Amino acid sequence: MNTAEQGSGAAAAATIDIDHSDPEYRAWLKEAVRKVQADANRSADTHLLRFPLPEGWGIDLYLKDESTHPTGSLKHRLARSLFLHGLCNGWIRPGKPVIEASSGSTAVSEAYFAKLIGIPFIAVMPRTTSAEKCRLIEFHGGRCHFVDDSRKMYQEAASLAAGTGGHYIDQFTYAERATDWRGNNNIAESIYQQLRLERYPEPAWIVATAGTGGTSATIARYVHYMQYDTRICVPDPENSCFFEGWANGDSSASSDCGSRIEGIGRPRMEPSFVPGAIDRMMKVPDAASVAAVRALDSAIGRKAGGSTGTGLWGALKIIAEMVAEGRTGSVVTLLCDPGERYLDKYYSDSWLEEQGLDITPYAAAIERLLATGRWTW
Repeated sequence: MNTAEQGSGAAAAATIDIDHSDPEYRAWLKEAVRKVQADANRSADTHLLRFPLPEGWGIDLYLKDESTHPTGSLKHRLARSLFLHGLCNGWIRPGKPVIEASSGSTAVSEAYFAKLIGIPFIAVMPRTTSAEKCRLIEFHGGRCHFVDDSRKMYQEAASLAAGTGGHYIDQFTYAERATDWRGNNNIAESIYQQLRLERYPEPAWIVATAGTGGTSATIARYVHYMQYDTRICVPDPENSCFFEGWANGDSSASSDCGSRIEGIGRPRMEPSFVPGAIDRMMKVPDAASVAAVRALDSAIGRKAGGSTGTGLWGALKIIAEMVAEGRTGSVVTLLCDPGERYLDKYYSDSWLEEQGLDITPYAAAIERLLATGRWTW
């Protein structure tokens, strides 16, 4: 009999008591791992889209379109890695629920994988999570458990795991360690493979927003491991503490409220956020994120979530600096999930009014940049 304590970034999880020599359990585990790996094997890579920029700039802007995953977001990669991590550690067990603290997209993807291997799933989420994300979680067989204060998600998820004998999968602790950052078709390796035949195959910058921090950590570590000169920038939305924690070297930084940009920004410095691996951060107003995501729709006819807008705003600011300095090269950012999940938020003028957000000056700044090459914000 194997008994071990599983640690968590939020709280201690339930004691695991499994007979690993039990043939029935080993057969279930092998089949569960096979099903999760098969999902990756039959999934094509995601596209690298070009954002139109004036030819004379000598700069190319790409968006890695993670919305084409089976569950429609960047978090599909993370959920797959977390499930394999939990299965191979003996933490995810037959008949026991997986519980997650999430603002939505990770939970959608985890509900998909839980259903794939035939176990229950519970998502602990802020009550403000978009209705479409909640619908998708339930569509994949998951259950939504709401909290009024997003800062209490972690404790509530750990409590549910302890009470049900389930596993708190804890993306905020395990995202950076569950993913193989050295390669194995992670998002960083995929970006470089897809740029191989472009005129600037090694990007000057990769811009990645942070929710858990796992994606920026994976990309940054891969860049260092492969000895590329690419720099990594992490734009941070309002009501998030990541920028302040990074700028001040303060691992205890916190915020009093949750982010309006779903999927990114956190009220605490998450264990999976690795400040030392990245080169630059910038603070992005929420109105700028919305303006950028609407500009993306106008430019390439694709709606995306607010986190994509945060990253795009950061990428455009970097491009403006390159233009001003006469530098050429490529910049890559992420299209994290589809905008159809947020029609009642980032594409709703009434929601903007309710939130007191005026996107007009930010939209004008983007228009001026694309027309003149000058960044006036």
